[in-house]
Amino acid sequence: MKQTDGNLQTGKDVLAEANRGREKELTVTAIVLGVLLAIVFGAANAYLGLRVGLTVSASVPAAVISMGVLRFVLRRDSILENNMVQTIGSAGESLAAGAIFTLPALYLWAQERPTEFLTPGLLPVTLIALAGGTLGVLLMIPLRRPLIVEEEKTLIYPEGRACADVLRAGEAGGKHAKTVFIGLGAAALVKFITGWLKWIPESFLWPVHGRWVRGAMGLDISPALIGVGYVVGPKVSSFLFAGGFLGWMVLMPIIIARIPEAAAMWDAGNVKGVWMNYVRYVGAGAIAMGGFLSLVRSMPLFARTFKASMRKGGEADEKDADAGRDLPMRLVLGGLACVIVFIWAVPAVPVSFVGALLIALFGFFFAAVSARMVGLVGSSNNPISGMTIATLVVAALVLKTCGTVGAAGMVASIAIGSVVCIVAGIAGDTAQDLKTGRLLGATPWKQQVGEFIGVIASAAVIGGVLVLLHKAWGFGSDAISAPQATLMKVIVEGIMGGSLPWNLLAIGAGLAIVLALCRIPVMPVAIGIYLPIKLSVTIFLGGLLKGIVDYRRGTQETSEDFGTLFSAGMIAGEGLCGILLAILAAFL
Repeated sequence: MKQTDGNLQTGKDVLAEANRGREKELTVTAIVLGVLLAIVFGAANAYLGLRVGLTVSASVPAAVISMGVLRFVLRRDSILENNMVQTIGSAGESLAAGAIFTLPALYLWAQERPTEFLTPGLLPVTLIALAGGTLGVLLMIPLRRPLIVEEEKTLIYPEGRACADVLRAGEAGGKHAKTVFIGLGAAALVKFITGWLKWIPESFLWPVHGRWVRGAMGLDISPALIGVGYVVGPKVSSFLFAGGFLGWMVLMPIIIARIPEAAAMWDAGNVKGVWMNYVRYVGAGAIAMGGFLSLVRSMPLFARTFKASMRKGGEADEKDADAGRDLPMRLVLGGLACVIVFIWAVPAVPVSFVGALLIALFGFFFAAVSARMVGLVGSSNNPISGMTIATLVVAALVLKTCGTVGAAGMVASIAIGSVVCIVAGIAGDTAQDLKTGRLLGATPWKQQVGEFIGVIASAAVIGGVLVLLHKAWGFGSDAISAPQATLMKVIVEGIMGGSLPWNLLAIGAGLAIVLALCRIPVMPVAIGIYLPIKLSVTIFLGGLLKGIVDYRRGTQETSEDFGTLFSAGMIAGEGLCGILLAILAAFL
């Protein structure tokens, strides 16, 4: 429901309002512009996620840019056409997040053990992304009514509402779009200066020598990280920095004092080696336990979601004005059957037909979880990594029990986890977009078609982005450390019998439990331990800037916050310039 002139307006009122003079919606212009934005934000978020393990929602920036282009450049005045552009465009970010959290593990194995693993090509990555993205949209269609319609009083969908507010503010759209583009250009310029011209170092790392402390501090010259800190705000960025400080200034000195090999690395000046071989595993254990705890806390929510979706999913009340507005259920079921057969048939996901069915069941479970979680707490707090970890653990255990071990079992585990991770990401994004459409009076089936278009466009590009970035710098390097994928790799290796420092992982898991008992957010602190300190410091500076702005302004952040839009532009700008530099590095 929404407020209009002080009166409460219901979902049916929205539909009636939309029916009074239908606007253009699924047009060629909307498709072309939406596909371009899906590619842009997908590539930018892939670069960002591979660098720091975090991605940001592209829905609001896509809505702002679409309004600026359609309304003020092309002189087209249709709010539903604007909504379609952001629906298609935001799919790129969600699909990229699912892909980069898992698939780089395959490249890391190929680097470490080239005789056992093959470097993935463009086609396998594209097929995995396409399967996960398509499955995510299909599974969300029967969930629209129980979640978006039946529970519109209880599920807020903050990004969905923010997009609706931005699109309604049409008279300010040009100014807002200009803000995004200025941020994009400024960040691209800084990245070009630091990454290509090398006039300024990209990062700094200073060893801290003391009688009792032997650690390190650092700083990354990155507009995108400043933007990330501004977007997530001072609270989350503070927890990230606290995790970084704990890892590099508390745990590292203890490890150096207690482990001779670590002390030898420190004495040789190999500070990064101490982090990679010791501190990082503590962070990995904390992240894994944090993901598990988030799933445990959400179990009652999961059960309620399943009960509602099984009771009303796909049903249509003939007296309901919203009935029959989704894609036909026969088409959805046929599409699900085709995707299951596709997953079974393509070599990129080496599973049996039963395995493909299990992927679909896992996908449905986590699609429902993801769609409901983003409705309550927003996309930024959606525990996709926790869902992926749970999937990887189950998949690896089942494969090992069935005798699929070694390289084959590890590749199969990551492929299964990748599909489910992408399903969860796309389902959450689709839910937010359908909420925006609900508020604006858009046609659900047209939005669902738009989601499919965005998924196809993004899947066609994400494989090329991964191949390009790996060829340019190599996953695991300073430029693109791929932290989330490295964690997934560690988990699979551990289950399949590889040698892992279980004591360090256990310390991280215990630390996560202590943080949870103290009611301290586990995941931001754990990610701070896991990331290089220079990234946490820069993100903290962005969050600190946001805190100062909020204090001086004295109001809560709104969908029209220019700092947020400028930050979104900086994130996209550095990501796109990073892709350009990767092209230059790969081919020059």
